[in-house]
Formats: sequence, structure tokens, C-alpha cells
Amino acid sequence: MLELSVIIPTHKRADILRQCLDHLEQQTIARKLEVIVVSDGHDEEASQLCAHFTGKIPVVFLEIEKAQQGVARNRGVEKAQAPLCLLLGDDIFLQKDACEAHLVIHTVASSDEFAHHGTTAVLGHTTWDPTVQITPVMHWLEKSGWQFGYRSLQPYAMKFVPKKIQHRFSYTSHISLPTAVARDVPFREDVSLYGWEDMEWGMRIRKANVRLFYNDTAKGLHHHTMILAQSLERMKILGTSAVHMKQKVPSFDRLPPLWKQWVMRLMIALTPGSMASQHRRAFLKGIQDA
Repeated sequence: MLELSVIIPTHKRADILRQCLDHLEQQTIARKLEVIVVSDGHDEEASQLCAHFTGKIPVVFLEIEKAQQGVARNRGVEKAQAPLCLLLGDDIFLQKDACEAHLVIHTVASSDEFAHHGTTAVLGHTTWDPTVQITPVMHWLEKSGWQFGYRSLQPYAMKFVPKKIQHRFSYTSHISLPTAVARDVPFREDVSLYGWEDMEWGMRIRKANVRLFYNDTAKGLHHHTMILAQSLERMKILGTSAVHMKQKVPSFDRLPPLWKQWVMRLMIALTPGSMASQHRRAFLKGIQDA
């Protein structure tokens, strides 16, 4: 009997997707899972991979016209058959008991003891995969929280994240929630730039009385490597997309106000060569370009 539908958006990364699926095959509750792979644009290799993938887990493959990850997730959730869904990146390799760890929290959360918290979403822990080359900027991104803020979440391990800040950690690379809620609160389909669609979605699931529980025992490895130039380009795009998101969603709070932008410029002037200043400069350039 299916208990968890794993939704994986993908685009032109069949080799990594194969490894992601292999890790799902090794899950302790593999026979309770289904996997829905949604290709964001045509991908013949991913199509063939899923068509010939045999094992304990049924794999459904969907292909949509090139859009963005939020649209791909929505299409996958629409096909989900299990009562719970896990939104997963195609480059997130789960530890063998990760899916079981998600289900344990959802089972407890459905009890009368947790009823006053409302509906529960479960965030798993993710760190860099040590099998890839971990560059200095990757070390800094993890330590500083500029990409994933798991260090600042540590005080809330195995607890609910404070409601007022939970949207900042609604990382859709490794998060589970009831399928019905994911259908009722879909991702926006009118944004095209990378970044912030998960936090905007996090704002709306919070408004729908969904609380975020951080389960640091549900572990995944981010199989991805990045050099400084790539990280700075990503920050520039995030600056541009923050402006666009603010235009669409006035309550969006990730675009720094003007006074804070001036503080960022001051910090850049004081430490021009630091990792933080380089990333601040790229982010502000993206805002300026927008």
C-alpha cells in the first residue's frame, strides 16, 4: 500500500537522476513508495531511464514543456497516489532510512497530541555529498547559511520551526507534506527565474496553517559541485528574481529594503574581498539589473 509519493523534477541530468533513483530503491520502506519523475522540457535520456527502470519502486515519467521547477512539481503532485508526498531534488541522494524518518514524523503529527499544531510539513537535513569535489565556496555556503541554513536550524532539530521564520526554510529539495495540501497550495506558475519560488510557497503553506517540523535524522546528500564564479552568478540571478517576486507578491520579504541594501554596500566597502562581500555585490547587481 503506497504511503509516500516522491516527486522529482529533472532537466538533462539522467546520470545523476539514475543515482537518485538507486538510492530510493535502497530505502527501508521502498515498497511503500512511488516515484514520479517530471522532466522540465524534453529529455530522451531521462525518458529511457524511467521506461526501463526495474525494481521495487514504480517509477512514473512525465514530460512537460520547458517551464520551471514549480510547474514540474505541480504536475507531479497532481499524479501522486499516496497520501503524503516528498518533494526531492534529482541530485539529492537519500540515506537508507530517510523516507521512513519522514513517515515517522507524519504518523506522530497525525495524533491528537499534535493536533493543535495544525498540518505538518517535514523538512529533512541535506549536506554536500563528500564524493564530489567540495570547493572553498561550497564550504562557505554551508557554514554561512547563504544557500541552506541548516546550521541556524539546529536549535529546532526534531522540533517545529518557529512559525514566523519557517518559510525561510521551506527547501523543496527535501521536504514532505500531505498530498492534499500540496494540491491545495501549488507553486506559482507565473515565475520563470530561478530562486525564491520555494520561499514564496512556504509563505502560503504557513498561511494555510501548515507547520514546518525539522527532522535532522532524515538525511540526504547534495550531489553537486560549485565553483566561486557559479555561486556568484547564482546570487546575481537571485537578486533579479527577488525583485520580480516582490512585484508579484507584495508581502514577499526576501528583497532587502533600501536601507539594508546601503548597509550591504557599506559591508562590501569594509571587506571587499571576502566571500560574503563578493556574494553581496553579485546579489545587489542582480537587483540593479532588474
